[in-house]
Amino acid sequence: MLDNKNRSLLQIHFAVLLFGLTGVFGKLITLPSTILVLGRLISSSFSIFAYMKITKKNISLKDRKHYLSFLFLGFLLAVHWTTFYESIKLSTVAIGLLTFSTFPVFVTFIEPYFFKEKIQISDIITAIVTFVGIFFVVPEFEFGNEMTIGALLGILSGFTYAFLSVLNRKFTKDYSGAMIAFYEQSMAALFLIPCYFMTQPIISISNIWLTILLGTIFTALPHTLFIGGMKYVKTQTAGIITCLEPLYGIILAAVLIHEIPNFKVILGGIIILGTVLYSTLKSKKQS
Repeated sequence: MLDNKNRSLLQIHFAVLLFGLTGVFGKLITLPSTILVLGRLISSSFSIFAYMKITKKNISLKDRKHYLSFLFLGFLLAVHWTTFYESIKLSTVAIGLLTFSTFPVFVTFIEPYFFKEKIQISDIITAIVTFVGIFFVVPEFEFGNEMTIGALLGILSGFTYAFLSVLNRKFTKDYSGAMIAFYEQSMAALFLIPCYFMTQPIISISNIWLTILLGTIFTALPHTLFIGGMKYVKTQTAGIITCLEPLYGIILAAVLIHEIPNFKVILGGIIILGTVLYSTLKSKKQS
């Protein structure tokens, strides 16, 4: 029989495996990133809401102030997912995933602020080495180059997700993973609904089915599992497991859409994931 910690670790591992495929959807769904994310949020929110109703879970928050907190978390999630998919659309699945995967490095700088800890010199060195890896991933640093813009958006996606991860941990003591995911995603959808009326996209049947699939099996399920797993697993440990996401995503992109990264991207990826793994392992030892 698994104890709470091991069950949570398995939850996070399975969630990361499912998350690994989400990057591929960025290429398969031919919609603007904001609309893609809006569709993902709506289908995922409805799925989680249905699950909570069927299982007769309470959907009311304990404190009115928490509604404002989740509104802010929803904004962060909207920015995170939109920049993530725009990164992939402008560059490649590999670049989008690798630049986003810098988020545990940002966590090492953000958590000390919230938990009154000191930033060490080794953290700064790790961050520098991580961005050396990004130098290899990006073909050329020109702001007119879509690959460069894609990489920068991927880094912004990682930065916002770092904040989201740290703040999520504050609510796992009071709410279930499903509850947190539902409120974050429904609030995020509110920020993106105006984008639909501004862009008025033409939506095909295939895009609808792919978005529903993305929002349910590859969002509602893993998001709930991941956040729920963090109740007994620290942010740094979850970050270590998340290092596998770009690996899964790059392999799946190569198999499904024949997007194979070149040697420089692979080398940069090894540097980025290596420093991210070191950073999260070091943080775990100190905690």
